[in-house]
Amino acid sequence: MRYLPHTKEDIAEMLHAVGIDNLDGLFQTVPEDCRFKGILGLPDALTEWELDSRMSAMSGQMAVSPKYKVFMGAGSYEHYIPATVSYLLSRSEFVTSYTPYQPEMSQGTLQAIYEYQTLASRLLGMEVATASHYDGAAALAESLLMAVRITKQKRVAISSLIHPLYRKVVRTYFEPTGYEVAELPYLGSGVTDLSVLEGMTGLAAVAVQSPNFFGCIEDLMAAGEKAHAQKAILVASFTEVLSYGLLKNPGSLGADITCGEGQSLGIPQSFGGPGLGILATSTKYMRSLPGRLVGKTTDLDGKRGFVLTLATREQHIRREKATSNICTNNSLCALAAAMYMASLGGIGIQELARLNHDKAEYLKKGLKKGGIKIPFETSTFNEFVVEFPEGFDAEYKRIMDKGIVAGVPLTPYYPELKNHYLLCVTETKSREDMDALIKEVKCS
Repeated sequence: MRYLPHTKEDIAEMLHAVGIDNLDGLFQTVPEDCRFKGILGLPDALTEWELDSRMSAMSGQMAVSPKYKVFMGAGSYEHYIPATVSYLLSRSEFVTSYTPYQPEMSQGTLQAIYEYQTLASRLLGMEVATASHYDGAAALAESLLMAVRITKQKRVAISSLIHPLYRKVVRTYFEPTGYEVAELPYLGSGVTDLSVLEGMTGLAAVAVQSPNFFGCIEDLMAAGEKAHAQKAILVASFTEVLSYGLLKNPGSLGADITCGEGQSLGIPQSFGGPGLGILATSTKYMRSLPGRLVGKTTDLDGKRGFVLTLATREQHIRREKATSNICTNNSLCALAAAMYMASLGGIGIQELARLNHDKAEYLKKGLKKGGIKIPFETSTFNEFVVEFPEGFDAEYKRIMDKGIVAGVPLTPYYPELKNHYLLCVTETKSREDMDALIKEVKCS
């Protein structure tokens, strides 16, 4: 594709049309201290093969597995991806798919999304799921806006143990709307304090994450009872969807809307993206869902066919009528998740979830035996919080130099939790890996 630069006259005409004097005015909503005002230190231009060689050399210096054993989770999880998923997903008809506006030309893509919707709904215990959301944070924000539309209330309560970055996204969505976002504190046991809900009124939704950011299992049924007593909607969020291979799914515990991140379902971490925002609900609220749904029907000859239905987004109807203006054709990530779930099957997902849980418990017990404090005794899934001795920050770097990343420090997100780290174990970590971490921590 050729690059066609705008002339100064073109730029001046466009600036006049939007009512600003210069290009800097386009960025006035970005805080001053967040803008880069220097000159980018770009190297001289390279040929394609020189650039390829340079990038290969740089990639060899990256601090990634298998060089490092990374015990980090916090919303992005390292899992083995079956070869079937990687191979099938690379087929050109899947990689090049786009929004299936014309069903007669897009039956394969439409069926793939339909299969994903079915599998996601079964895993979460819900009746219908969409496939149009960028990641778990966006899915949560869209779920809360959906609850506002349903209840006509303008206040939502979200647990402070929902992923901190998810909560930031929610506030970004809600800030220009005038709707109120209240946060629920957490108890010393590492779960949400639901008692404060009794004093709240005018709630559209109560959002709780389980397993929460500390890895602790929340009582979704109790949360649902308190939410429904206020005539509010219970939104059950998650970052590790594989936990529902072992835990009761949100639908069976009274959740009205379930949303979260599906990266664990066959999507590589890839330094933070792309992800898969999962959003599911009951047919009762189907018409309030953001994004699009794929439905199954029959044609004039009685043959099975698939079509977009209830596609209430900005590309299909007037923008002001859309249930969402920030969603996408996420079918490639959704297809990866469908392939992953089909490859493992129900029993395979159960066994994998059990393995993740048991390995995390092995590490937790080993650290506890070595004198490391486990501050929250509540049941956890594949990640948990530890409290290291005072001054562990310096030891963290020493341990990293030995090829082990000992979790995520919680202080940036929860200032009161000094020396607390969030550790995660998945099936990718061997007993030897965990024993090496326990040994290094003991040395400190």
